[in-house]
Amino acid sequence: MGGVLPVGSVFIQLYFIFNSIWAHQIYYMFWFLFIVFLILVITCAETTILLCYFHLCSEDYHWWWRAYLSSGSTALYFFLYSIYFYAERLQMEGAASLFIFFGYTFIMAIYFFLLTGFVGFMSCFFFINKIYSVVKTD
Repeated sequence: MGGVLPVGSVFIQLYFIFNSIWAHQIYYMFWFLFIVFLILVITCAETTILLCYFHLCSEDYHWWWRAYLSSGSTALYFFLYSIYFYAERLQMEGAASLFIFFGYTFIMAIYFFLLTGFVGFMSCFFFINKIYSVVKTD
């Protein structure tokens, strides 16, 4: 559930990136892609911190994998969008093109999972260190 908001922030750029890779169009807005990447990082961090805070408020302190997976679930929506893109936008035929497209897209989704999961985990880690460093125990 935590991946809906981050993938919503980069949804339009995914269309342009897939078009440049698979439809042989030129992608020339790299400065805008960098801004969208920063928005993705910020959105992943804020979403994961919020979900982690809700779990900490309910006294559930098992946040390590949940922080990684909630932010990393963005890759699932990325892969679902690639299925939509293949079915609706591309006119590829044959099993070879199907395997090439989904093979490369699955590799991109794994890298996307690792990136967004790392961002979510590290932001949650620094957030928890910050809030527990101000707690005074006497």
